[in-house]
Amino acid sequence: MNSAGRTPTDWKSGAMQRRIARRYAAERRFRLLGLASVLLSAGFLAFLLFTMIGNGWRGFTQTDIKLSVDFPASTLILDPAALEGFGARQALAGADFEGVTAAAADEQFGEGGARMLSDGAWLAVRDAVAAKPDLLSGKANIWVPAATAIDLAAKGSADRDSEAAYARLDAADAVRTQFSTTFLTGADATDPTLVGIWGAFKGSLITMIATVLIAFPIGVLSALYLEEYAPRNRWTDLIEVSINNLAAVPSIIFGLLGLAVFLNFMHLPRSAPIVGGLTLALMTMPVIVIAGRNAIKAVPPSIRDAALGIGASRVQVVFHHVLPLALPGILTGTIIGMARALGETAPLLMIGMRAFISQPPGGMTEPATVLPVQIFLWSDEVSRGFVEKTSAAIIVLLVFLLAMNGLAIYLRNKFETRW
Repeated sequence: MNSAGRTPTDWKSGAMQRRIARRYAAERRFRLLGLASVLLSAGFLAFLLFTMIGNGWRGFTQTDIKLSVDFPASTLILDPAALEGFGARQALAGADFEGVTAAAADEQFGEGGARMLSDGAWLAVRDAVAAKPDLLSGKANIWVPAATAIDLAAKGSADRDSEAAYARLDAADAVRTQFSTTFLTGADATDPTLVGIWGAFKGSLITMIATVLIAFPIGVLSALYLEEYAPRNRWTDLIEVSINNLAAVPSIIFGLLGLAVFLNFMHLPRSAPIVGGLTLALMTMPVIVIAGRNAIKAVPPSIRDAALGIGASRVQVVFHHVLPLALPGILTGTIIGMARALGETAPLLMIGMRAFISQPPGGMTEPATVLPVQIFLWSDEVSRGFVEKTSAAIIVLLVFLLAMNGLAIYLRNKFETRW
């Protein structure tokens, strides 16, 4: 007790009240800083999403021009009967639809009218004839994709001449802007009005399947061995340090490793999803091992002791009890690692997955590209029409990533066991 008759723990003293006030003030500042950090992160995320959506939503639309084609008066020599049966494809391939489309555009819009159409406009004419051969017997109005300049004018970002051409088409009710199914079903092309994301999306999907089929079982078995069976000695410590270091190695190093081993030594096909999957599996495996070990370590020792006490073997304890309980954490870490692999570009560029792929891949050994590489290639194009396509492809990639992260959260909540 001091001279004033108060003990050091007297809560009503002035010194103690000032100390408590400082503690409460510090807590309020900490809470405000945490809230500000969350709001700042949410603001950056919202800015990213709004910027990408604002720039990319137009990439999901296309502008079409109504083209009047007089087939009997054209130079197209094609018998409607030839479009039936097995010879239809050969008959369509041998017909000069490109010349007919250009002539019809010049006749309808004047000299140079063909420049208002996309380079692939004749494909729309061919597909219309293939779907309805009766068009060859008369004059038909067919909606064909417009050139990049007209498409940009329809979206308000073109030069004065293109805007004037678009205004004439609009006045004649010969132009429309609608959702582009080509962008979702096509592959890469030299004309921005013909490009599609499906080829790269399918390539990413096949590459991710190859990655998870290789990395997941090896990573999980490695985690089980290191955590449940491996003796504690200097070699085990060396392996653990190596795995932790591999998880922090720059991704381009794995690309160089894939180039040296899978292409130059094993002579696997260049630009194939199987090579991309092997390379990304090397990069993802350390993440799976680390996540798997942490999940296995979190299983209470009483589970193991109880299983051993009723006569279960060591293998039964691990695979019947420990692994099922650790699986939610393992799956969460795996999907997060896969999401990281999905966004990688550098290692795939090193193994040649930047080739021009005009057809979606049909298997793991066929040439393919992936979404990040496709975005990189489109961003390097000169034509202004690729700008909005690049942003639209980024939106597709972000949706894919968000879906994978959402799946990770769902699996964690569904299978998580609280102790």
